[in-house]
Amino acid sequence: MYWRRVEEEHIYWEEQRRRLAPDWHPPPLMGRLGMPQAPAPMPPRRPDSSDDRYIMTKHASIYPTEEELQAVQRIVSQTERALKLVSDVISDQEGLKKDGDDMEKGKGDLGPRVLKGVMRVGVLAKGLLLRGDRTVNLILLSAYKPTKALLEKISANLPKQLLTVTEETYELKTCPSESCIFLSTCKEPKMQVKISLTSPVMRDDVVKDKDATSVPVQDPSDVLNKQKCLEGLAALRHAKWFQARANGLQSCVIIIRILRDLCQRVPTWGALPDWAMELLVEKAISSSSGPLSPGDAMRRVLESVASGVLLPDGPGLLDPCEKDHSDALSYMNHQQREDITASAQHALRLLAFRQIHKVLGMDPLPQPKPRFNMRNRKRRRDTSETAEGEGEGKKDKKDSDAGDV
Repeated sequence: MYWRRVEEEHIYWEEQRRRLAPDWHPPPLMGRLGMPQAPAPMPPRRPDSSDDRYIMTKHASIYPTEEELQAVQRIVSQTERALKLVSDVISDQEGLKKDGDDMEKGKGDLGPRVLKGVMRVGVLAKGLLLRGDRTVNLILLSAYKPTKALLEKISANLPKQLLTVTEETYELKTCPSESCIFLSTCKEPKMQVKISLTSPVMRDDVVKDKDATSVPVQDPSDVLNKQKCLEGLAALRHAKWFQARANGLQSCVIIIRILRDLCQRVPTWGALPDWAMELLVEKAISSSSGPLSPGDAMRRVLESVASGVLLPDGPGLLDPCEKDHSDALSYMNHQQREDITASAQHALRLLAFRQIHKVLGMDPLPQPKPRFNMRNRKRRRDTSETAEGEGEGKKDKKDSDAGDV
């Protein structure tokens, strides 16, 4: 009976192997010497686990709707086109000022371009938008140190140029303290674009690299907030790094969206900076030996946090976009680090007991229907045969007892 069951198991798994890998070839050591061997086939894809189903269902619920995506694309494209026209107008004005004394010499000459370009940053450039996000960020680069006068000139020309680009109406608000302009739509879904004005010359290392014998240029009296300008330049570097390192990593963008939703729902996780979270997820997934499914990637990230990487005596997170040694977790205090570590440890325990829906903040999914397979059929057959064998054994025992009497 035992050997028959072993033989049936062996036949079953042989059929499964042939069905899953019909183009199987022997490894090089099993082939003939001197003959080129076909590459080894890729292993069959592992079926989605319960954690994968929960994460993908949650991801579908937090992904922006088609209406929101179209609204974001519309306001961003129209703003970029209008800013290009504003740059042309300011360039012409600067050219007229420069050649005001000699109009004939200045004919046909284009003035120096003050506004060099506009770049997308933040969740818009990284593709991390969530359902309900209403604000996206643009960086407007200036050739010189940006001033309040330049910011006001941009805000004065932008509504006029928007009328040439679109018929939609926008609300504009200038915020010199934040070195930015807010542009909002008037109809639903209401979207907002934050246009931050900055310049590469605001960095100290750019000034140090110049010739020391050059005459130092005094900053304008109405120059914008330096810290805000530096934050805009850092956002540019973060967007470029993300597109180069994290965008092509399997499950990375999905897990970052899940964690962004977690930071918005749970106050404890809200203390984790977005840039530190992106660095943590990329490092945890890229250090794996192979591609990870969404469920395995989520577990690996939580294990990294639960192991104490955020704690004050931990290794920290080195910022790859800064020349100096900089920790991306420097904005967090000790209590916030310990709270997030304890929360990650609790989330891991929930995952171990198949309660990932509590971590994701969603209702349990219905259990998938069990599939009928050969193993169930064999068990029933073996049970019936065993029962018959036991019955025959009992009958033989009764006959032997009767013979003894």
